[in-house]
Order: sequence, then structure tokens, then C-alpha cells
Amino acid sequence: MSYFRPEIDAMAGYKPGEQPQAGKFIKLNTNENPYPASISVATAVASRLEQGLARYPDPVGQSFRVRAAEVLGVEPDWILCGNGSDDILTILTRSFVGPGQWLRLPTPSYVLYKTLAKIQGAESEEVAFNKDWTLPETFGIGGPNLRLAYLPNPNSPSGTQVSKDQIRKLADSLPCPLVIDEAYADFAEDNCIDLVKENEKIMVARTLSKSYALAGLRFGFLIAQPQMIDQMMKVKDSYNCDSLSIAAATAAIDDQAWVQANRLKVIATRQRMTLQMREMGFDVPDSAANFVWATYPGRNLKAVYEFLKQNKVLVRYMEYPNWDEGIRISVGTDDQTDACLSLIRMALDQQGN
Repeated sequence: MSYFRPEIDAMAGYKPGEQPQAGKFIKLNTNENPYPASISVATAVASRLEQGLARYPDPVGQSFRVRAAEVLGVEPDWILCGNGSDDILTILTRSFVGPGQWLRLPTPSYVLYKTLAKIQGAESEEVAFNKDWTLPETFGIGGPNLRLAYLPNPNSPSGTQVSKDQIRKLADSLPCPLVIDEAYADFAEDNCIDLVKENEKIMVARTLSKSYALAGLRFGFLIAQPQMIDQMMKVKDSYNCDSLSIAAATAAIDDQAWVQANRLKVIATRQRMTLQMREMGFDVPDSAANFVWATYPGRNLKAVYEFLKQNKVLVRYMEYPNWDEGIRISVGTDDQTDACLSLIRMALDQQGN
């Protein structure tokens, strides 16, 4: 006998990437930033600790909203703070999708969207990317029970982007809100924040985990028109961001000089890694994120992944129905990346021609 809801019993649950607890690994499997965060973050946290933690935090994170609004060119009431972008995605799904209704996502992409739908007693509908990672027009076709659509852009695992023109068309044709999950947008040449101003159905989710090197802190936010934010304020936990994370996030987004310098370092290493992987024979699409996606038909990439792991380098091995197996490799420091590439060459040599 189970005491849990049938939806919980039936679901497999989301499985995050490996987080080694012992030993020294080069960790290139969960798209973390390889560099330390801005020093202003540590200063802000220390200052906040001196004030004590006896009182509840600001329930809306207003200090962050004000500074982020200035950086992003919106007003503070266009921003909703969350305990990581996964909290934002949870709030979105709870706000718009109910039992028996539908959520749409592309595939292959972030599988947590499906998990969130299951928790709601809802269904998820996957629309496959074309083989060149473009999105078919069918993604924009509506349905009576379709309540929300997620579009990670840049996408994971591919690192590719859907154009803003196509996103405009999708939002116009969909009968529901369209969430652009921009976890990696700071590593791309463009983003969709201006589209939020054009259409209330378009919302942009962001995180400080990647481009701000704060994956261990847990802070994300949503950019949407104020009437949308107001409704979602009803759904979020009362104090979903703690005082330390609000202070740290505010300091991080304030230091745009650090962000831009970090961005350029990551992009330079990404470009070099892409070129060298292609020279080894891998098929690597152009990435707009802080990782690359590599396939190699005829090669055993699971064996490559296992060889790397044996040699203390973690990457992400992925298989999807009707797609070639692949490995997703996060951009590390130059030394980490060189070590990974050297081991990949060794693994391929072991397999022979």
C-alpha cells in the first residue's frame, strides 16, 4: 500500500548530474562556471552575516529586483526572485498547469519540465527538434488543454538557439504563455528580454548558477510583465529566497565588469574546444552556451565517458530516443579543458580506426 499520490508513485524523478563527494575530479558535467564568483559576493555575504539572521528575509528580494532592473532595462515589478531557476520553473508550472492539462517542451532538452508536469497531475507533450536543432512549426500549434510551453534557449544539451523571429511567431500562435529558459543566455550573442515587453505571453527565466558562478548559492529570477508577476506572487513560497542569497545575488548582478570578463574567457575556451573536437572527428554544433554537445556515429561514446571518469574527469553522457548518443562537456578552465581533450584523444585511440 502506498500513501503517495498515484502521480508520485508513477514518476521516476529528476536525476541531477553526478556530484562527487570524495576525491579530486575535473568536473565538466553540470555546466558550472569554472571560475570563482565576483569578490563582491563574498563581501556582501559577510556584511549580511554581521547583521544577523534572526529576522525573515525580504519576501520579494527588492534590493535584487531594483539592481537587476537597472542592468536589464526593465522595472523592478517585472522581476520575480526564486530559489534557483528550478524554483522559478516550479512556480510557473504550478501557476498555469493543473491536473489533466498539458505542458509542451522540445526534445531533447531539460527533462525537469516533464517532472514538474507529473507532480501537478498534468501531461507533458514533447515536440522533437529537427536533426539540425531547428524547431518545427508544430511547436506553435495550440490545443484546448495546452496551458504552458517551455523553450530552453540556448538549449541543453545542444547549446543551440531558436531565433527571436521564430519565438515571436510561436508566441503569437500559441494559446498559452511561452517561457524562454535562458539559463545560458549570457554566453550567447542575444537574448529575449525585449520580447517580454512586446507580448505578455513571453516570459524569460534566468539563473545566477552559470554566468555568475553561483550554482552553490541557488538564486534565479523571472522577467515578465507586471500583471503576470503579480499573479505568480500568490504561488511562490512566502520567503523563497534567504537573506544571504539576496545579498549575494544583488552584489553579483551589480558587478557587470566581472560578468563580461568571465563571459569572454568562457567563450574563447568554448571556441577552441569546439574546433579541437571537430578535428578529432566529432560532430559539434555551434554552441551559444558554456558547454558543447558532441556526437560521433560509429564510436562508442559511453566508453569514452567511462574512460574519462576512470581518469577523474566527469562529463555528461546522454542517450535520447531516435537520436545519436552524445557527450555534453562543460567549458572548464583552459587547463581543465586541455586535460579533458587529451584524454578524449586517448580514448578514441584505444577504440582504433
